[in-house]
Order: sequence, then structure tokens, then C-alpha cells
Amino acid sequence: MSDKKNKIKLLVEKRKLVGRQVKLLRKDSVLPANIYGRKVKSLAVQVDLKSFLPVLKEAGEAGLVELKVKGEDKIRPVLIHNIQYHSVSDQPLHADFYQVNLKEKVTTKIPVELVGESPAVKSKVGILIQPLSEIEVEALPTDLPEKIEVDISKLENIDDAVLVSDVKLEETVKVLTDTTQILVKIDTPAKEEEVAPVEKEEDKEEGKEGETTEEGKEDSEGKEETKDEGKEGEKKEEKPKGK
Repeated sequence: MSDKKNKIKLLVEKRKLVGRQVKLLRKDSVLPANIYGRKVKSLAVQVDLKSFLPVLKEAGEAGLVELKVKGEDKIRPVLIHNIQYHSVSDQPLHADFYQVNLKEKVTTKIPVELVGESPAVKSKVGILIQPLSEIEVEALPTDLPEKIEVDISKLENIDDAVLVSDVKLEETVKVLTDTTQILVKIDTPAKEEEVAPVEKEEDKEEGKEGETTEEGKEDSEGKEETKDEGKEGEKKEEKPKGK
């Protein structure tokens, strides 16, 4: 677990534009957001995107942020939640600030960061897979780790793994994710499929096309002859109707 960092601060303003009008804010690089929480009246706010991005990078969705609303005296302790991103530019479109009570435990997901180098990967014995990228925990806001570091330097062989139960956290942090789940594991490298040379494949296809064409002609001619013979036979067998 990483050491506690200095307090992260962010200044926001109350927001008047709502609904579709928030597009006007985004054009000016202003991020629309909301403050909410238990026993907290929801408040629409906005924040300069250039100020928000470094805070997001440092705090993530688990780091405690001291939020200052312009015009208010009190500092609001919040967690950044529910960020919506643009599908192309990957820029934030909206964010929520979850206001917490520093004396009440909260539930949130902490990102997992891999550290070290796996000998199995280095020697190309296997490949590293990571089924889980975050762990859900419960703790007081001030006790929440910003990230959980997982050392992979002991993963030497196929099937070597680190489970959620192997993660060591402070006693004040309760892990809610199933402890039997795998965080990272060494798996067998995928085998490359053998592909026949292109020229041989093309030759093979040309051969098939030629055979099909000739056989198709012969079959077609044979069927036409049989069909015509059948028609002639039918005509011969027809008897004139009596008057």
C-alpha cells in the first residue's frame, strides 16, 4: 500500500446551466459536475477542466479531495465518482463528487497497481493475465488507500498467482471482494497456428475452380441430354385422344 499523500484540494463553482445547456460549458473547457451524499442536498457545480484533470490523476476514485465551493466557508470532503468520458477524445464529460462523513465508513473500489517484474514473463515461460484491476473495500474516508500495489516479482512458473487474500492492507481497511479471486496469474502462452504458404493455397483454389468448372460443364450437359431424352420419351408415349 502506498503512503498517504498530501491533501488534495479543488475549487468549484455553483452551476446554473443544466440539461442540454451544459454543452456550452464543455465548449469552454468547463466540466459539469454534481455534489451528492448521505444527508447531503444535491448541488450542481462546475469546474475548470484543466484544474480537474491533475486532481483526478492524483486522487483517482479512492483519494480524498478537499472540495471548496466558491461562496461557501466550509470544506467538503469528497470522493470522485461516476466519471463519464467522451467516446472519441476520452475527455471527461461529467463527474460526481460524493461528499463523505469523515466519521462514517464508506465503500469504494481501489485500483490495483502491479510492481516489479515477473521472471516467468521475462524468460518468456508464460504470459501475465490480470482478471481484477480493482478491489472493493470498506473504511473511513481518511483510511482509504489511493491504490493497492501488488508485487509480481515472485511469479516464476505457469499457474503462479496472487490472490486477493494475499494483499496486505491496514487493519482499518476491510476487503469486500471475494478473497479467493485471482488478481494476477501466469498463464501458458497461446500457440501460434500454422498457416500454409499463400502460393500453395492459391494453387489449390485454382485447381478446385478448374475441376469444378469442367465437372460442372459435363454434369450440366449430361443433365440437359437426360432432360431432352425424357421429354422425347414422354412425347412418344403420348396417345392421341379419341374424338
